Parts: sequence; C-alpha cells; structure tokens
Amino acid sequence: MMRRSGPFSDGALFEDTIVDDSETTQPGTDAILKKLHERPQMPLADWLRAPAHVHYKAFRMSDPPAQRKASREEFQTILASFNVTRDNTVLRETFGYGVREAGNGDRLIMIWQAHTEYYNYQLWHLPSPAKPDVSFGPLTFPGYHFPVTPLGSEVCLLDILLTDDSLPSREEMRALFPGPVIYGSRIFDERTSLVTSFTPDDQGRERYWVGLGAPQAQASRLKDIVDAIVRIETYYHLLLMQKPLFSAAIDQVYKFEQVHLKQREIITSHIAHADSQTLQRWLNTLTQDLLKTNRIAGKLHFELSASLPYDKIVHTTLASLVERPMEQYRPVSDYVLGGITGVAEGYQQLLRRIETLRGGFEGIISIIRARVDLILEGQNLALLQSVDKTTKSQVILQHTVEGLSVIVIAYYLAGLAGYLFKGLSEMGWLKNAHIASAIFVPVAVGLAFVITTVSRKYLHQKLSGERPKQEGQKPQP
Repeated sequence: MMRRSGPFSDGALFEDTIVDDSETTQPGTDAILKKLHERPQMPLADWLRAPAHVHYKAFRMSDPPAQRKASREEFQTILASFNVTRDNTVLRETFGYGVREAGNGDRLIMIWQAHTEYYNYQLWHLPSPAKPDVSFGPLTFPGYHFPVTPLGSEVCLLDILLTDDSLPSREEMRALFPGPVIYGSRIFDERTSLVTSFTPDDQGRERYWVGLGAPQAQASRLKDIVDAIVRIETYYHLLLMQKPLFSAAIDQVYKFEQVHLKQREIITSHIAHADSQTLQRWLNTLTQDLLKTNRIAGKLHFELSASLPYDKIVHTTLASLVERPMEQYRPVSDYVLGGITGVAEGYQQLLRRIETLRGGFEGIISIIRARVDLILEGQNLALLQSVDKTTKSQVILQHTVEGLSVIVIAYYLAGLAGYLFKGLSEMGWLKNAHIASAIFVPVAVGLAFVITTVSRKYLHQKLSGERPKQEGQKPQP
C-alpha cells in the first residue's frame, strides 16, 4: 500500500496508512516486525489532539552507521519500559512510534526518528479531556520518566505547548519565558500564534507556546507545526555547533597561508641557483605542510560539508510557515536568520581557502620537482658526455695497442726467423743469413697483421654468439 506523508514529515512516516508491502518482503525482517506489518495500525494523526505538551530531544551521532541501529534498539527499550502494546506500536528501520494510555485518560506518544547525522525523540503528553490544562516543565503523564541515556551529543532540547487558548497578554508571556527578548509570529494562517524566547530554561529546554486559535484543530496540523519548529531548531543548532571548529580552523589556515607566502617568495627568488640539497630540503618541508593541510581539509570537509543543505532546510521551513508579524513581538525569523546568516557561506569559504592553499602547495612542489628533474637531466647529460669521451679514448688506445701488437709480433717472428736463417747458413743451405733476415722483416709484419686481424674477428664472433645464447636461455623455475 502507498504511504502519504505530511508536508513537514522530513521523510518520516507520518502517514494515513502505515503498512508498506515493499517492506514486508525485505529479507532479514524479524517475526515481530512482520506481525506489525501484517495487521493495520492506527495512523499517528488519529492519536493526536489539543491541548498537548511536547518534549523534543535531538542527539548528534558520532558514528551514524553503528549508532543509528543502536538508537532503534534504544527506542525499543523505551517502549518496553512503558509497556506499550504491539497494537499501539509502529516500528520501521529509521522511524517508529508507540502510544501508551493511562487509566485517567492521559495519553503518551513516543516518536523516534533517525537521520543521516542525528536522531530525535518527540514525546507527546496529551492530557485527559477532563483535565486539559498543560504547562511548561516536566511531562505530567502518570509515572513518566525518560528511562535511557541517549547516544551522541545533545543538539537541542525543546519544551512545546500546543493550546487552543487565545494569545495571553505580553505580561503573562513574560512570566512564562526566560530571556531578555520574546519573539512571536502568526504561522500558517491568521489564527495560529507562535511565541518563544530562544532562551533555555533551568532544565536546558527552549520553550515554545503555540496557540491554535480553534477549539478543535486538525490533528495533522498539530504534527506539521511541531515538525516545522523542531526542524528549524535542530538544523539551526547543527549549523552553529561547528562554529568552535570553524574558528580554530580559521586561525590554522591563516598561519599556513602566511607560511606558504613566505616559502613561495624565498623559493621563487632562489630556485634558479639552488643546488640539489636545497631543493630536497624545500621538498621535505613543503610535503610536511601539504600533509598537515590535507588533514585539516579532510576533517573540515567531514564536519562542514553539510552546512549548505542545513542552511537551505532552515530557510525553506521558515518560508513554509508563511510567517506574519504580531504586535509587540519581534518576528521569529529575525532571531533564526540573524544567527545563521552567512554561517554556511563562511564555512564554504573556509573550505575553498583550504583547497586554494592545498593547490598552492602542490603547485610549488611540482615546480621544485621539475627543477630537480632538470638538474638530474643535466647531470645525466654530463655523464653521457664523459662516457662518450672515455669511449673515444678507449678506441684510440685500442688501436694503439693493436698497432704495437703488430710490431711486437713482427719483431718476435723476425727474431725467430733470424735464428732459423743462421742455422741454415751454418749448414751450408743458405748463403747469407743477414740478407735473408732483412728480406723476412716485411713478411713478418704482414704475418703479424694477419694474426692480429684474424684473432680480433674470432673473438668478436665468439662474444657475439655467446650473447644471443644467454638472452635466449629461459630462467629455471
């Protein structure tokens, strides 16, 4: 079956029909939830009436994926402590409510909802029609106490009265509200009045008085009014909760910007004649600064990235109230807008400054690395030139050695031939040994040259053959 949510439900199931067939088929739904889905429940709007006394509590989760589920279990504990029956309970993954009726006719409605960053409770005390009076302070439902310690940090606490009485005098309102200034506006229509001081009382709750101006107000209208109030207050406080972090980050970013400007001036003026050690020192320093900037940027993006949507939610909800001024009161929107105007844009401006700072660090690091690469290329070029000169010298030396080798071999061949010719001369086989030795010298030089050339070619062929053989060998597994 289809759901129909109220205009200010913020995704909650404040609908006329509770059962959702798509959820009954989801795997992992326990037996209790299946039973709840299988039988129809009384819609939440049918439980509401005026007058009513509402306590609102919102808590920011430090670990939403884990604590969102834990908050659901917390709500189940609350329902169990008040002995709420299954027929008076609706429970979804991120929304639920339960209704408890006392013997004297009083009604207690407990509404829980989990959001992406926070979860909240709306605790409605609807007094018996026989005694319809409501007042600020603790809920007077018989035996009421809040049985659990909520998770996360407190966002805001509200104390809201919904009455069908006419607007009291300003003097009577002054006695009800703490704080120096009281704000009031007509919302939705000319009959509904909203008065608050935005100042916590001795219980830490901000008080809201809502005059419905009609004896029998529509129940859905009651929920819309409360939803609008709690949405404005919750996102207003979520925006302002980040101001301490924002102020501290502003100082850190300013210091980094000043350091970066000085570093850039020094590096720009000295990079042309800086040696490799100086460049390496600059790189180490800038890299450390970049890491610090990245840590700050990551934390701020996590904490402040939702500020623009929150700011838009507040402005949109204020606009939906169709606020009209009341005599003797300042408009409610004056206080809200005065507190958040420029806050979200300031957060975004800080994030942009950090991105610019990070880009500046990365840019100067890239320039230094390019300079280092140029120095390395210059060193490599000088090394190649030195190797080239050495190679040429080795070639010249090799040719010189080969020439000397020819002479030495020729000398030894001529000497050996001289001994041979002398022996032949003694034996009478050769007439003049000296003439024969002189004639053999050119022959010895030719033989030496042939021997040297053949040996060089043989060694070259042997080395050339061994190299492909080694490259073709496959490594053993």
